[in-house]
Amino acid sequence: ARARTGLVLVGAVVLAGLLAPHLAGHGPTDQSALSLAGVGTPGHPLGTDDLGRDLLSRVLYGIRADLGIIAVAVPVGAALGCLFALAAAAHPVLDTVVQRIFDLILAFPGLILALAVTAILGPGRLPVVLVIALAEIPAFGRLLRGGILVQREREYVTAARVGGSSGPRVLVRHILPNAADPLVVQIAVSLTVAVFIEGAMSFLGVGVRPPEPTLGSVLSQSMPYLAQAPHFAAGPLITVTALVLGLSLIAEALNREVRR
Repeated sequence: ARARTGLVLVGAVVLAGLLAPHLAGHGPTDQSALSLAGVGTPGHPLGTDDLGRDLLSRVLYGIRADLGIIAVAVPVGAALGCLFALAAAAHPVLDTVVQRIFDLILAFPGLILALAVTAILGPGRLPVVLVIALAEIPAFGRLLRGGILVQREREYVTAARVGGSSGPRVLVRHILPNAADPLVVQIAVSLTVAVFIEGAMSFLGVGVRPPEPTLGSVLSQSMPYLAQAPHFAAGPLITVTALVLGLSLIAEALNREVRR
């Protein structure tokens, strides 16, 4: 039931983002004279922001922007992490090098990493993708490396080696299929983390360049108006909550399945 609820929540948010051009009644940057109009204003179901831009349109296009970033960043981080894990499994010296690389990445707090990347590249989509990908490399790399080390000691691996299978063949055909199961759970967890990272970077003004909306940037713009226009923050807050809750429920369900 929880997995189903999670899928419904995530599916609804993803569908809203994908259909943004068809669901939004206005462009995300179109301005009107209706500054901070309330919920239910004709033509603006969620109201407008401080510049008279339709909030429904900005939330929908914000979802679309976030999904595009996350859909690139998490697979890139996962792929690089897994490649590092395979390199670590190949030779003890490489293992030491890879572990130090992971330690180096983890030594930087997420905010410092985001500020450093943005200082070099400037704000935009690419820095957000890079920060998320870098943050995910140690998570996937350490998880797969640990799985490989555990599976390498199993009896079926010893039997395969005795049977004449080469090292790479044993790794690909026997070890990886069993070591990779937890990665499915990590993907769901990493998607949740990616939502927070993108939101935090946009909230702090070091993410996607305005006026292009993201959920984090819309939320950031609403902060000065919370008292007089609470509806300004409601859309992005509810959307992020639904997305994070849905992904968490999916991750929990996947974790139970993997542990069986």
